[in-house]
Amino acid sequence: MGGKATDRGVGRKNGGIVKGRVITAAAGASEFLAGGPADVDAVSRTHVTSGALSRRTTVPSSVSSATPHTTTPMASGIARYRILLGALDLLSGLGACLITMLARGHASTHEMSMGVLLLVLPIVWVGAVWGNRAYEIRILGAGAAEFQLIFRAFLHMTAVIAFMSFIPEAPISPSYVLTTLLVTVGLDVPARLAARRWLQAARARGRNLTKVLAIGSGDAIAEFAELLQRDKHAGLSVVASCLTDEVTPAIRARLAEAGTPVFGTPDDVRAAAEASGAQTVAVLSGQVEADRLRWISWQLEGTDTELVVAPGLTEIAGRRLHIQPVAGLPLLHVDEPEFTGFRRVVKSAFDRSVALVAMLLLAPVLISVALAVRLTSNGPALFRQVRVGKDGREFTMYKFRSMVVDAEQRLAELTAQNESDGVLFKMKDDPRITGVGKVLRRYSIDELPQLLIILNGTMSLVGPRPPLPSEVSRYEDHVHRRLLVKPGLTGPWQVSGRSDLSWEESVRIDLRYVENWSLPLDMVLLWKTFRAVLGRDGAY
Repeated sequence: MGGKATDRGVGRKNGGIVKGRVITAAAGASEFLAGGPADVDAVSRTHVTSGALSRRTTVPSSVSSATPHTTTPMASGIARYRILLGALDLLSGLGACLITMLARGHASTHEMSMGVLLLVLPIVWVGAVWGNRAYEIRILGAGAAEFQLIFRAFLHMTAVIAFMSFIPEAPISPSYVLTTLLVTVGLDVPARLAARRWLQAARARGRNLTKVLAIGSGDAIAEFAELLQRDKHAGLSVVASCLTDEVTPAIRARLAEAGTPVFGTPDDVRAAAEASGAQTVAVLSGQVEADRLRWISWQLEGTDTELVVAPGLTEIAGRRLHIQPVAGLPLLHVDEPEFTGFRRVVKSAFDRSVALVAMLLLAPVLISVALAVRLTSNGPALFRQVRVGKDGREFTMYKFRSMVVDAEQRLAELTAQNESDGVLFKMKDDPRITGVGKVLRRYSIDELPQLLIILNGTMSLVGPRPPLPSEVSRYEDHVHRRLLVKPGLTGPWQVSGRSDLSWEESVRIDLRYVENWSLPLDMVLLWKTFRAVLGRDGAY
């Protein structure tokens, strides 16, 4: 490694040594849950200090020749959003105090004094939320970390209230304070959820994104930038790069197309971060040796720039990642996906219970739809088709018939008009669809008979799309992992564009679900399915 890489310089601020912050995180955006919604990133925080003084950084010609940083509303937008969250937290506390006092009444001077004292609670609540780092940029807008930190702040304040109960003749009843705190959380969480939706909408328009300087090979940086562009809810945007390999015209053109100009090499990281206005530096997996990575962290000290190390794992939920330091080396443990066990039993029981209740409630609708199909076109009300389920076992799937009776025989005539780029057949204006069938497909009503198959345990409420045997015969090896779980009545494909998805994209999101499923995720997908069906997105 060159002399610059071994220089143990650290940043200085106001004449003193400043501690830097290093974050190690898995690459890739989470949740489904765009939303989100998505899971908690595996994050390990380490503070790096050094007694050495930093060397003055000069701007290399490679950096000065790149596009200079110009002030944008991006950083100020995030700052305003954090102020908004603080205001919402404060208002939630004030609202909770008001609700509690009105519910309890204040007939005496003592109770009036309790009310005045309780007005301090909102300020204390904001302090507790801040102390638990629920205003940090990295956890805002995606994942469950933000709300886990809110719950942690609640637990800390509950512990203080429990301590108050041991104080004789305390000025405020601990039960009164606890009730107010519970109402505060009940108001604060929905308020933050609403604020998150606003932030996600802004990020979808390219606003309020965190600027990222990526370090790695040209191809790796281009793929990283494309990954972040697919998931704007993550709130990251690669705006600059420092390359570890030779800058060829092809690589420079590919990065320029992705909006990622080259700002030099890793040796230029500090100047590149300042010139590009990057708030985060991302070092991609295997692209920088350990000593150079440590040197980069020293160069960023005192700059308020976070260092993120992407270990090269994608499509893995944060709850499956755990970091354990061993001999000074942070080891990233990856838990296996859960395909059996108690949680699967709970999922099966949940599926069958919901399916039974849904069938009882929707019985009049099911009967009406069956009659409409039967009376408006020749043929049976139900369409039967062989599909492939868990572990490759075939089963008969039922749907309300939305096409003419000889639709399967007429498929060969339409193959040339297939609009799909993969093994599926898709056609927006399929002439085989009946008039009633168009309505059924638009609102996914034709899928409701599958509740019967969920009741017998062959399908699940949420899971990958059930494929045809002809499709499975054309699967690549990795796509067969879709068959490790039960197919679903709905799934990530249903809420991510439905028929508008490309084959590659539908496989990617199905495999992400297979690897990272959870019951809370199922509930989120069921809710998003309801919204997608009402919005008729990608249905044909």
